[in-house]
Amino acid sequence: MKKNVVREKSFEFAIRIINLYKNLTQEKKEFVLSKQLLRSGTSVGANIEEAIGGISKADFRAKMSISYKEIRETIYWLRLLHATDYLEEQVFEPMFAEADELGKLLYTIIDSSKR
Repeated sequence: MKKNVVREKSFEFAIRIINLYKNLTQEKKEFVLSKQLLRSGTSVGANIEEAIGGISKADFRAKMSISYKEIRETIYWLRLLHATDYLEEQVFEPMFAEADELGKLLYTIIDSSKR
């Protein structure tokens, strides 16, 4: 199988989101916001997988657009958890940076697929 950077990055990101979710629920006893983070953060890669299997260029673009929206939502939950002291700076910063990088990558893919 050919290496797909966005596919791999989103998978690794989902693993970190799952581990963060475990920490938030077990250590911080935070269940509501962390569930939202888990849902959106793992949905990014799932929609990328669907896009890769898309049957048309429009289908591909639609699924990549959903992935982009999900990473934007994930960024929101990360910021909110950080602002409410559930995420320390040393946890927040690398997660935020990774999510932001994924968002930029997805935006570039969507933009170039329009041409």
